[in-house]
Amino acid sequence: MPEKSRMCALFVTVLLISGSAGCGQEPERPAPVGTDAPVIVPQQPGGTGRTATPGERVGRLPASPTAADVRFAEGMIPHHRQALEMTGLVPNRTTSPAIRAVADQIALTQQPEITIMSNWLTALGRPVPGGHTHDGAGDGYGMATEAQLRELRAARGAAFDRMFLELMIRHHEGAVRMAGEQLAGGRDQRMRRMARDVYAGQSIEITRMRTTLDTLPG
Repeated sequence: MPEKSRMCALFVTVLLISGSAGCGQEPERPAPVGTDAPVIVPQQPGGTGRTATPGERVGRLPASPTAADVRFAEGMIPHHRQALEMTGLVPNRTTSPAIRAVADQIALTQQPEITIMSNWLTALGRPVPGGHTHDGAGDGYGMATEAQLRELRAARGAAFDRMFLELMIRHHEGAVRMAGEQLAGGRDQRMRRMARDVYAGQSIEITRMRTTLDTLPG
């Protein structure tokens, strides 16, 4: 066989052997790049970074709470407490299933929210507001006055129903405003979730209460 033909045959044989060896096998994949490189975890602004430990999950640092987050929790806790005081008057003062349903929904959602916000403040080392003091939110957030609460306690039947809805609608409108302020200036993810829940849930309840109010006699 001529030399040129012998070289061509050898070249074809090598190609066939290489192809056979690759049949049925996964193509070799490139190894991860930089798996042994150290991962630097950033610290607070201006601070020095540190090297992550093996197996440590590295992600975005949680945002530090802002004054808006704290104001929201410190204002919403007494705000919720007053709502719960008003709903506590409902069973002995109304015969309306619609009013009872409103009160039950408020109690169902707002008591757990008080617990969450109280625990959050405690973890920050801040005192949990007591009673109905609403110094953190100030005027314009729908809190009923003591005179209005006394009048509500004295009312019965249809008079109670109307007063309860009117006070609670304004109360909810104040809570929605507080939630909007938190969402505009807060950064803590737990408080932002709380504010979104308050904003959405109480907006829906406002619509329902207005509808119920329109159906009341007189």
